[in-house]
Amino acid sequence: MGHPDGLTDWVVHSETGRLREVLLGPPDFFEWRPVGAISRETLRREERFDRQLAMAQHARMVEAYEAAGVTVHSLAAWPELPYAVFARDSSAMTPWGPLITLVQTPHRRGDYAVAIKFYQDHGVPIWRMVTAGHFEGGDLQVLEPGLVLCGYGGERSDKAGAEQVAGWFEAQGWEAVLVPFPAHFVHLDVTVGPLADKLIAVCTEAHEPWFPDLLKARGYEILEVSYGEATQLGCNVVALGDDRVLSTARNTRLNERLRARGIEVYDPDLSMFTLGGGGPHCLCQALRRESPGG
Repeated sequence: MGHPDGLTDWVVHSETGRLREVLLGPPDFFEWRPVGAISRETLRREERFDRQLAMAQHARMVEAYEAAGVTVHSLAAWPELPYAVFARDSSAMTPWGPLITLVQTPHRRGDYAVAIKFYQDHGVPIWRMVTAGHFEGGDLQVLEPGLVLCGYGGERSDKAGAEQVAGWFEAQGWEAVLVPFPAHFVHLDVTVGPLADKLIAVCTEAHEPWFPDLLKARGYEILEVSYGEATQLGCNVVALGDDRVLSTARNTRLNERLRARGIEVYDPDLSMFTLGGGGPHCLCQALRRESPGG
């Protein structure tokens, strides 16, 4: 299923279909800023940011994608947008094309501009633009065809923004589930990480009981990630499709459990980015996935 105008086949119907093309942010100007609980704690501890190491780690991540057969695209590097490296949040791909989000934090408010320019430069029509409240890409999980999760913690995405996005999906006949979570987790993808078909990592301690119950009722097997692991980006992984997952070197417990199931795990060291508040899922935006089973 391509875009209705035929200009592009950049669409996403699920979080676990085989990933074919991905959008990354540029690491060129990245530095730690107090954008969330993790980065604020990193700065409080006076950890040392190593730009050369960050560039090298990002390059290893690109190599992992390429080894998995994924075509990598990148946003432009703008010095005033150091956190645009986290390409997840300024846009989100849907079955009908890209959704431009509205980022709340002042350090990232301009990220929408570099995202819009990317899609314009590639001739990709924008499907929707968030205008109510705030909503960021890390809070959208196109879980499977017909089911989307719209999270909100209040510090970044808020209920008004989540409701607007949910309404657009519902207008297309999808079920859209609003998922609140504690604000210090920043985004839904810090506590929820789709892994493979009907397999998902969830920090259930971070959610009201109805949410994991809903997932189980829809046939999902949950791999439990502890509260402490979630605060260190333990759920923030990228399903590559075909029983392959992009994780990080420090996410050892989940990596071991996935490998025990026969899932191939790519685990580059991304510590310069996780200390800054984002893991591999935060660092990417899927541009094209094959339909489940395709």
